[in-house]
Amino acid sequence: MDFKDQLKVIGDRVTKLKDQISTEEATKNAFIMPFLQALGYDVFNPLEVVPEFVSDIGLKKGEKIDYAIFKDGTPTILIECKHWAQNLSIHDGQLLRYFHVSKAKFGLLTNGIIYRFYSDLVAPNKMDEKPFLEFNITEIKDNQIEELKKFHKTNFDIESIVNTASELKYMNELKQLIQQELNSPSADFVKHFAKQVYPSMITAKVLEQFTALTKKSVQQHISDLITERLKTALSKEDEATKESAALHAAEQIEEASKVVTTEEEREAFMIVKTILRQKISVNRIAFRDAQSYFAILLDDNNRKTICRLYLGAKKYIGIMDDQKKEIKKEIATLDDLFKYSEILFKTVESYDKSKDMA
Repeated sequence: MDFKDQLKVIGDRVTKLKDQISTEEATKNAFIMPFLQALGYDVFNPLEVVPEFVSDIGLKKGEKIDYAIFKDGTPTILIECKHWAQNLSIHDGQLLRYFHVSKAKFGLLTNGIIYRFYSDLVAPNKMDEKPFLEFNITEIKDNQIEELKKFHKTNFDIESIVNTASELKYMNELKQLIQQELNSPSADFVKHFAKQVYPSMITAKVLEQFTALTKKSVQQHISDLITERLKTALSKEDEATKESAALHAAEQIEEASKVVTTEEEREAFMIVKTILRQKISVNRIAFRDAQSYFAILLDDNNRKTICRLYLGAKKYIGIMDDQKKEIKKEIATLDDLFKYSEILFKTVESYDKSKDMA
């Protein structure tokens, strides 16, 4: 099994078991130790992976960090672990203190799902505020795997990692900044473009107008790029594949044309909105109609199904259990939907709770 496959196995394990892991120690055993093993380290060799590594901090003696990975008798990576549901952003100060008094060149802060690698790229012997590498093990990308390979025991070379870490760190920050500007353009970002196309002074009113125009233009440009790439990809396919794709698209259009949202479905949607507006903003409640059912979703996300309605000769509401599996319940009239208010509240609450822990 290659390195990528090993990481996928760990990611699948996290997804499957995390809800049953209730302590930090269990998080270490179930998620973090297998990760260190995937990096080629013998977690049962105290000369290689030292658990509860003692690191005196100022007047505090005997302070311990969860793990230290040693090479040639010297600590090279300090690892601070938290329970999988913990927000790592409130714990990076603890790792920083350990790093400051250690000879280790790298620090790793993790809850078994999110992994953050730090170094001292800005100031020697002082851990950077921001990680140069961060990923989610359940959805790790190929480029992140390539960077992580440098930490594998067989490849580990401090100088090589440091040489690329600075570039990686700034690229990550730039990507985050670009993403932020695309989602919510700043005044400076908008002014940069507005000044080049608007002939007069950029007043507050003009800035407001161009903020919306800039965001819309960026989104449309990205959409055009994607469309162009799809066209290029399609042009490289043989004629048979093109015909198959066209036939499939036609079938999808035909299928969509058969879907008609009835007045009864709209009335049911309004009832569910009336119920849920006691807990959340009604703007977060949306619907998607299909031939066989009428789905009501949170945040217009088909992975956040609040319920499904089947309004034929017999009427049913499909509600989600703890495993997000659908259970159908027969209803006599639409007014019976009010009987399921508490279940709908809990379903929405579970989605928001899951988002908060992510």
